[in-house]
Amino acid sequence: MGDQATPPAPELAEMAISDGLSLKHPFSDRAPVRSIVCRPDGGAGLAGQRVRAGGWVKTGREQGKGSFAFLEVNDGSCPANLQVIVDAGVADLSTLVQTGTCVLVEGLLKVPPEGTKQKIELRVDKVLHVGPTDPVSYPIPKTKLSLEFLRDHIHLRARTNTISAVARIRNALAFATHSFFQEHGFLYVHTPIITTSDCEGAGEMFQATTLISEAEKLEKELILNPPPTEADLEAAKLAVGEKGNIVSQLKAAKATKEEISASVADLKIAKENLSRVEERAKLKPGIPKKDGKIDYGQDFFSRQAFLTVSGQLQVETYACAVSSVYTFGPTFRAEHSHTSRHLAEFWMVEPEIAFADLQDDMNCAEAYVKYMCQWLLNKCFDDMELMAKLYDKGCIDRLRMVSSTPFERISYTEAVQLLEEAVRGGKEFEKNVEWGIDLASEHERYLTEDIFKKPVIVYNYPKGIKAFYMRLNDDSKTVAAMDILVPKVGELIGGSQREERYEVIQQRIAEMGLPIEPYEWYLDLRRYGTVKHCGFGLGFERMILFATGIDNIRDVIPFPRYPGRADL
Repeated sequence: MGDQATPPAPELAEMAISDGLSLKHPFSDRAPVRSIVCRPDGGAGLAGQRVRAGGWVKTGREQGKGSFAFLEVNDGSCPANLQVIVDAGVADLSTLVQTGTCVLVEGLLKVPPEGTKQKIELRVDKVLHVGPTDPVSYPIPKTKLSLEFLRDHIHLRARTNTISAVARIRNALAFATHSFFQEHGFLYVHTPIITTSDCEGAGEMFQATTLISEAEKLEKELILNPPPTEADLEAAKLAVGEKGNIVSQLKAAKATKEEISASVADLKIAKENLSRVEERAKLKPGIPKKDGKIDYGQDFFSRQAFLTVSGQLQVETYACAVSSVYTFGPTFRAEHSHTSRHLAEFWMVEPEIAFADLQDDMNCAEAYVKYMCQWLLNKCFDDMELMAKLYDKGCIDRLRMVSSTPFERISYTEAVQLLEEAVRGGKEFEKNVEWGIDLASEHERYLTEDIFKKPVIVYNYPKGIKAFYMRLNDDSKTVAAMDILVPKVGELIGGSQREERYEVIQQRIAEMGLPIEPYEWYLDLRRYGTVKHCGFGLGFERMILFATGIDNIRDVIPFPRYPGRADL
């Protein structure tokens, strides 16, 4: 087996299998619908070929007084359906036509009569599998459903046109992410999900602990097997004393070796029992405490641990060793926010570049965003057309504009001045505009949508609103930070040149009121071989919102987690 090379993926996708079927998937018992209907000719050139196709029925209807049925079948490989025609003599049509039914069918591809929108259809002569659906209870009927409704049926919503298209767009953007960084010589580093560092300094972190479960376990165990009483403890001590006296008496009486050994063994058993009784006597229900505080020394990691809010600090350790790296994974924020822009679990793309400054950071971030936009236009145009039809007519034009237009670059101070001019001209914002504020989404979107009408990079923010690791500028008031603002979502990327000077970052940690001890390892990167470096973070779901025009972030992640909801 090992001496045969595997064909490249594109060739595998187009392979014909020599069992009478064509277009068969290399690892599945069917031809993907995409391989039939997404050809330039819509599949017409495949007429006369025998294929096996599988998927779920989107719509079905019996025709010709029940003599045959039309099925629109989709397998998730593309937004388009394959029209399937089944005669009554081949299968029970009443089962096949129900929305949600799974079918695997085989037959000949034929060109349909003129005047129909389909370029190809499958005339079935074999039904190989039917996964029936009860139309009364099936929660995803063919009628139009709101995205809010679908969140209550998270396990089935991928069968809808919107969510399956979002899944393909998400997949394409993930592929584009890896392609971009791999093409530019970056190393993909897996950073930990469990961490002892708070990258943002916000404190809104999920705690990872076994203290609660261990306390619950202990409480149940103490109910079934109560701890020893004072009398039990005294009895165990008395037994040790008695056994010890017996040993002493036997030795004084010069008893036989066998008698003394047997007595010593009894004493040992009594001491072990006393030790067990004393240990159980110390057991107390509830979470262990020391000096009035929770004793994390008894926790799983012997210290406080959390789910990460960012892999940046950890990936910096690799940037300061192998130069260009990135991490791409889930991050968590225990923020009780119910807005359409926040999740408790979300994905971040975080590159880090050694021997690079803020200008390099902005150049990399801009190139990356443009690359992703062009990738969607090249690889996911049919899904983007669906988004344009259903949610945002301008989403394709927006991708084209971003992929081909240089981003505007302005300082934070210039941005505030522009916003203040807008206020003087009659523009009203919910949040007042003044130097030193953290720009709100309304400010960011006004800059990118109304003033510049293209993506904007704002840089050199006040140090008071940014994290401790961002490099302090020479004015001592601002840091070398940058945000990329885009139409539709506002901030898409946040990044900075990192503070590489040991004394300065030590002072910044103190100013932020953070304890030094958890960051000693981070300071070591500055103590030993410090280097100028920079990086940024892109909220992956925000990129999907920007691309698709969908309004709620809960609809662009497969399994959304937010306050009150963690389904599946």
